[in-house]
Amino acid sequence: MAVLVCGSLAFDTIMNFDGSFAQQILPAQLHILNVSFLVKELRRDFGGCAGNIAYGMRLLNNQPLPMAALGRDGASYLERLARLGIDRRYVLQLEDSYTAQAMIMTDLDNNQITAFHPGAMAQAHRLRIEDLPPEVGLAIVAPDGREAMLEHARQLSALGIPWVFDPGQGLPMFSGAELRQFIEGASWVTVNDYEAQLLCERTGWSFKDISSRLRALVVTLGALGCDIWEQGEKERVAAIEVERPLDPTGCGDAWRAALLHGLERGWPLARCAALGNHVAARKLATHGPQNYDLEGLDLTAFVP
Repeated sequence: MAVLVCGSLAFDTIMNFDGSFAQQILPAQLHILNVSFLVKELRRDFGGCAGNIAYGMRLLNNQPLPMAALGRDGASYLERLARLGIDRRYVLQLEDSYTAQAMIMTDLDNNQITAFHPGAMAQAHRLRIEDLPPEVGLAIVAPDGREAMLEHARQLSALGIPWVFDPGQGLPMFSGAELRQFIEGASWVTVNDYEAQLLCERTGWSFKDISSRLRALVVTLGALGCDIWEQGEKERVAAIEVERPLDPTGCGDAWRAALLHGLERGWPLARCAALGNHVAARKLATHGPQNYDLEGLDLTAFVP
């Protein structure tokens, strides 16, 4: 089975601040905020949710089909996808835009400040989900342009393809009514703990309410692991301790790659989550969202 991965392809400029944001930002002066952070380390990486998820899925020997838009500067990303053996048939390149760009700064407490330019991503709705190869039996709608997320969700539901709703940083773009529509159409929803609270606030639904409308709601909790909500019942899956965490950028996407790997094979959610925690831990110990490997990870240990 192949998995359609709807989301962004982006270039990430990643900076590490050798300090704490909390020590630099004065709460009483937020109305005149003017701060500068000296960053001694800077990298430019391939990123974007669709790219990161597809990368993780290839490490797990899956067949991801990213559906995303690149700009006129996207040739190097297309070449990278080809080197990784990732199918590019649903990647659109637009000559009148730049590829989406994320500028991410992380402090010593793993807090992050991100600036994001959507670029070509804002035109991703021009890609339509139709005439998919028959082996596509699962999809994810990850952060992307607003119209693309709405349209791709509708198109997947119309085709009867089960899909994961992963709103991520895009969640604030949608009203409560739109988020309720996403939930009603999806089979699974995955969010982090902050996004989960915002999702509940916007929809007016509790975790129990949301999970009763889905096969499952998954809330990732960083160093605490994740909670799986199925029909109103919660199960905690513990995280994997990382001796030397380096960079949280892309950990959520690495986790979702493992989730899709397990869902494709019909695993119970707890098994999917356990693998997700291991893959996210590998990512956390590596700089950049697409530079980790899974060497030595015994995948057979997760098979039910």
